[in-house]
Amino acid sequence: MQDHSYPLEGLFGRILSPFEQFLRRTTAGGIVLVVTTIVALGLAAGLGGEPIQRFWDLNFTLAAGERFRLALSWQQWVNDGLMALFFLLVGLELKREVLVGELSSLKDAALPISAALGGMIVPALIYAAFNAGTPAASGWGIPMATDIAFAVGILVLLAWRIPKNLIIFLTALAIADDLGAVFVIAIFYTADLDLRALGAAAALFSLLLLFNRGGIRHPLPYAVVGVLLWFAVHASGIHATLAGILLALTIPARPTYSPALFEQRIDELHAAFRADRRDLDTPDDPLSNHRMASIAEAMERSAGAVQSPLQRIEHGLTPWVTFVVIPVFALANAGIDLRSVAWCEVLSNSVTAGVLTGLVIGKFAGISLFSWLAVLLGLARLPSGVQWKHLLGAAWLGGIGFTMSLFIAQLAFQSPEIVEQAKLGILLGSALSAAVGLVWLFWAGSASGGAATEHK
Repeated sequence: MQDHSYPLEGLFGRILSPFEQFLRRTTAGGIVLVVTTIVALGLAAGLGGEPIQRFWDLNFTLAAGERFRLALSWQQWVNDGLMALFFLLVGLELKREVLVGELSSLKDAALPISAALGGMIVPALIYAAFNAGTPAASGWGIPMATDIAFAVGILVLLAWRIPKNLIIFLTALAIADDLGAVFVIAIFYTADLDLRALGAAAALFSLLLLFNRGGIRHPLPYAVVGVLLWFAVHASGIHATLAGILLALTIPARPTYSPALFEQRIDELHAAFRADRRDLDTPDDPLSNHRMASIAEAMERSAGAVQSPLQRIEHGLTPWVTFVVIPVFALANAGIDLRSVAWCEVLSNSVTAGVLTGLVIGKFAGISLFSWLAVLLGLARLPSGVQWKHLLGAAWLGGIGFTMSLFIAQLAFQSPEIVEQAKLGILLGSALSAAVGLVWLFWAGSASGGAATEHK
């Protein structure tokens, strides 16, 4: 039977470790993503790739009066619109990590940043070696990314056999990796620029910065201007999803209440609550119950005020991105008719082979080599409890590209045929990296090592 006489327990239960909540949702999200991908592949095999693609190519037009009209296919609305929410979440996670997380100090950030650099440079070079001088050369950014939902989800499944700090390392690596992918998209996958729209985007971004500096913490003004920013960025020629990153940079990271003010406010409300309890004539006195409910609501508001807008928006957005945005993106982009694949010729196709090799070999080699060099040169150190055998396993999991890789493939190529070849390389490379990483860490991990790290 639940005891309703301790309302603070529920309130403080809401202020849990953001990292632990993130891990739980990432694990579930990885499972949903696997299921959605299987569904997408099943639909493509059952109905054929062309009918499904025709559906995603259907146009949906957004119009306001005679002067504004935006016509995009359903796939474009997913890739440009819904994925802006994904990039908003990436930006919020990145900002949190830089301010208070694993990227907040140079000493802690050196290893995941070095690993991320290696995990971007080496796969890109491998892909370029396969496709130099061909029309598909622009796809070098495809094997650079790590899918945080898949990679960290697999690590969490093995949490009882690996050090907890390995999960933190891979999370920081994937976030730094995402930042690199954002820069690549902004610089190398941008069409001709419309300077007027770019100026409008700059003005809107400046307005968001003014909101931040002015102490505005309500999410509504940021949401309204953020939508306008998306339209301006889309019109500018820069990929519209980058509006999500820009918006995230302006979200306030400081709460309304300081810890001391929160403690004082809770003490006052708690004292008022206890006073009402003492004055209670009967346990069912509706007037006193109403007063106590009002106090409990004030406690809830105080609990919200001690969380920054960044935390609140990140926590609210994470399940929507994890369970709606990413699965819909997978349905729109992961479908490929595996029946039509000439399996004996897979590795002879330079796009598929370049992506596959870049993800499986390039990611592992780049993450491992750059991590080793950073430690050797004294720039970084291995996290507490993490051994090289653990880091090598995480390096294999870094080859799970999927979401961001599929996204960059859509930007890199205009030819549907080349996109399909890249998709096949992404699916095979990500699956192989996941399998090798899972087996490696199961073999290399030890329950005692993980437990020891947990209790240090």
